[in-house]
Amino acid sequence: MSSESAARPPGPPRVLAVASHPIQYQAPWFRALAAEPFIDFSVLFVQLPDAAAQGQGFGVAFTWDIPILEGYRWRKVPQLLGRGGLQGFFAARIAQPTALLRELDPDVLLLTGWHAWPLLQMLLAARRLRIPVLMRGESNALRRRPWHVRALHRLLLRACDAFLPIGRASRAFYTGYGIADERLFDTPYFVDNARFAQAAEAARPQRAALRERWSIPADATCFCYAGKLEPKKRILDLLEALRQAVAVNASTHLLVIGTGELMAQAREFVATHRLPVTFAGFLNQTEIPSAYAACDCLVLPSDFGETWGLVVNEAMACGLPAIVSDRVGCAGDLVGDGETGHVFPFADTAALARRLLAVASDPVRARAMGDAARRRVEASYSIARSVQGTLQAVRWTLAHR
Repeated sequence: MSSESAARPPGPPRVLAVASHPIQYQAPWFRALAAEPFIDFSVLFVQLPDAAAQGQGFGVAFTWDIPILEGYRWRKVPQLLGRGGLQGFFAARIAQPTALLRELDPDVLLLTGWHAWPLLQMLLAARRLRIPVLMRGESNALRRRPWHVRALHRLLLRACDAFLPIGRASRAFYTGYGIADERLFDTPYFVDNARFAQAAEAARPQRAALRERWSIPADATCFCYAGKLEPKKRILDLLEALRQAVAVNASTHLLVIGTGELMAQAREFVATHRLPVTFAGFLNQTEIPSAYAACDCLVLPSDFGETWGLVVNEAMACGLPAIVSDRVGCAGDLVGDGETGHVFPFADTAALARRLLAVASDPVRARAMGDAARRRVEASYSIARSVQGTLQAVRWTLAHR
């Protein structure tokens, strides 16, 4: 703890979360933590990107159409160096991280990952000031790292006091480095389940009109791809699997939500093979539940770069099952094979085609899996569960500092 805090009047412990920028998925967590009387919670954002910076990788400039800066106290890093922006590990750096952290004077520092240099700057500053650190990163144990990466991970993890695993593969990542169970506090990754479920329910009576809007046949089994069209998400694998599936069952359709660098290649593949695909473009947070209401199943064929896949949470909260590759981070948590969806071997387009056909051939079973998926995220992958784990970690850390 910093020297200034020794003279501070008694009160709830100050917990400072540090995030690279405002993220729509983190805002409900921050609001819920701010409402907890046990802690004095606030957030430090490294950057507040404008619409152009926010849209990098999406192919369109935008701002989120839901409030993500309301309901909790926050401030922005006052002096930032570098070119800025969200692309690149060293795109920005904090001018005086130790001085800034000494000024903010938290009892506990909560880091939302190590994917940007400013987050590591704050970790190092916390070590200098002897402020305990909670880490909630996205890395998982699904892939084997080279020795030098593992060595860097050991140094990083050694600097943290406790960890907030986001799921099973995340917990396995920490235990694989010898982190004791007593230092692990589960904070499952979640979306605002209630908001998505309510919005999808409200949109469901307009399902026929929504399908007409996106040229989805009324009797088709419609699969949904939601995300950037970027290499790690493997949209071309899905299109190839769809090509194989359509040859067996023509009553299938794909709605692609999102834009990105592979859009032209994806459109060319669809045109060449005359596939039943609608490109909806980018849909903001208030729009996407309507797309889920128009569809029957989500598909996420990503590689190891998909450290979780929160679109799976979104779709499941809206009552859809999901088909994911075995390299998607949330597969072991959310997708019970044949229960809440299907898991297929990464890049095996024939196996993915078989899963598509299984869903299309049994719509009653697909709806049952969707109902089970909604129950799973509501019960175990919620705001309340993540807040509970966070508070347990804060209490443990303060008791063992």
